[in-house]
Amino acid sequence: MSNQDPGDACCSPLARTPLTEDRAGDLARMFKALGDPVRLRLLSLVASHAGGEACVCDISDTFDLSQPTISHHLKVLREAGLLDCERRGTWVYYWVIPAALRQLSEVLVAQGGPSRACAEVTA
Repeated sequence: MSNQDPGDACCSPLARTPLTEDRAGDLARMFKALGDPVRLRLLSLVASHAGGEACVCDISDTFDLSQPTISHHLKVLREAGLLDCERRGTWVYYWVIPAALRQLSEVLVAQGGPSRACAEVTA
């Protein structure tokens, strides 16, 4: 519960509009997929890999997990809409979907921020 008076409107809202039910569901699936430390690291590894894409063969050695387990985690990230992939011969190459990262960051970044009056009151 907040100590702030609900009628106190000195601060701007952090978001311009509330999330729709569909958008909240989509974002929740993405955040849920990232709730596992292995998947969070995998997304980071793929995003930071040279050329913007990574083969399972390139990232499997980074983890103390079997290649099928790594592939499972990559599949979860793909099903959540965070990664896309393409088979090339015997290997599958993955890359991050930029629009998905933008969606996640937009919901995490305050759009309005505190107003000048709010900053003075809280200082």
